[in-house]
Order: sequence, then structure tokens, then C-alpha cells
Amino acid sequence: MNQDQARSAADFLLNAWNADRHIDAIPEANRPASRADGYAIQRHVGELSGQPTVGWKIAATSSAGQAHLKVDGPLAGRLLNDRVHPDGTPIVLGNNGMRVGEAEFCFRMGQDLQPRDTPYEQAEVMAAVATLHPAIEIPDSRYSDFCIVGSPQLIADNACAHHFVLGNATTANWREIDLKAHVVKVQLDGVEAREGLGANVLGDPRIALTWLANELRSHGITLEAGHIVTTGTSVIPFAIQIGSRIVADFGVLGKVGTSII
Repeated sequence: MNQDQARSAADFLLNAWNADRHIDAIPEANRPASRADGYAIQRHVGELSGQPTVGWKIAATSSAGQAHLKVDGPLAGRLLNDRVHPDGTPIVLGNNGMRVGEAEFCFRMGQDLQPRDTPYEQAEVMAAVATLHPAIEIPDSRYSDFCIVGSPQLIADNACAHHFVLGNATTANWREIDLKAHVVKVQLDGVEAREGLGANVLGDPRIALTWLANELRSHGITLEAGHIVTTGTSVIPFAIQIGSRIVADFGVLGKVGTSII
């Protein structure tokens, strides 16, 4: 895929987002055929949006999520500045086709992890982290049926990144906590609706973060200091609608909430 094709595909996707409409697929002439093509389009989506990339999300971090999307592994997407919100911010549902919420462990980086030939080890990735945050993702996709388009097109569309609610950095000594065994509970309209573990996120949120660092590395992308990385849902996604009130409770790590309007 050349740059003109990637830019045309990105323009097509961004126009669909701006019009709040769904599409069947990227037109065949500019359709990505590989993960690299998908990331090239994704980069142009970010540039054309006029919004800085402030972090990354990881989609399909569970076997169930991968089976649902019919992909063979996780996918990375950009978090754009105007879709990242502080704790308590109401989220407009609009024409959201997925209509689910997710509770996620989110890391903020304190150091750059630049592209290099050798993979990053988990210990050095974690040493580059500054803070840990509870978070809620409200994903969406421009595809009418996002379960059939495949990894390259999903990556091009930012791996279903949409609205994201970032909680405050935890004050707990999170580095001493076994995140894979850590319990996360979700209250929906005041009633406990979901319970999950960090192990639901690729076995451990730290494993997911390491995967993201190496996925970006392999495509020549720096994971920058200050960027946030949300690592995938720790609970089974829960249905939302206008009027839904959501609280994700991470125990000693803190809470984060939003409402759907």
C-alpha cells in the first residue's frame, strides 16, 4: 500500500466518523491487506483528524474477544485527544453501534520506548511506566459488521477506539500488587453487573502493555512518555444505553465513573 492509498482510506474512514455513519468496508482499491497497511492508514487518520495521539488502546486481549472479532491476536489503536475524558465526564452515545462499556487497567508512560531490533522485556517496559489508572472504555467501530472485516481494517479504524474515561492515578503501591489476580467490579445503575480479574487481559495487564510496546516497536512507532495505554477489558463487556450510570471499582486502585447521555 502506498501513501496515497493509505491517506485516501484514512480520509474515507474519517468522513464516516464525522458524519456519524457506518460503512461496510474500506473501498477495495484502498483496502489494507496487512497489519502494516492498517497501521499506515491509522497514522493518517490521526493526522487528518487534527487531534494529537495521547495514547493507545489494545483490543481483543482475551480469547473470547478474539473469537468475537474473528482475529488471531490483539490489535492496537490510537487514543485521540478529543475522545479522552476525565473521571465523571458524561459520554454521548450518539450512533454508537457497539453499545458496550469496558473496565480497564491503564498505564501512563514515564519514559519513551523507541523502536529497536530486539523485543522489549516486561521488566524494562514496566520500569518505563509512571502511573496506573482505573479506566472505562466506550468502544465503537465505523463498520456495520465489525466482526467480519478482519484485523487490517479494524486496525485502520483505530481498533474500535472511541470514547475513553481516565480515572485518577492510583495512590496505592500498585507495583507490589498481583495485577493478574486483582478483582475489578462494575456497577451499572447502582447494581453490580460484572466482576473480572486482571488475568482476563492477556493473562496480566503487564503482559498486555509489553505486547503493545513490541507491537509499536515492530512497526517503527515510539511509545512516548506521557502517553496512556489502556490494556483491554478485565470484565465481560456490558450493555449500555442512554441513561446508564457506570462505576468501575478497582478496589485499592480506585474507582472511575461515567454516565451515558
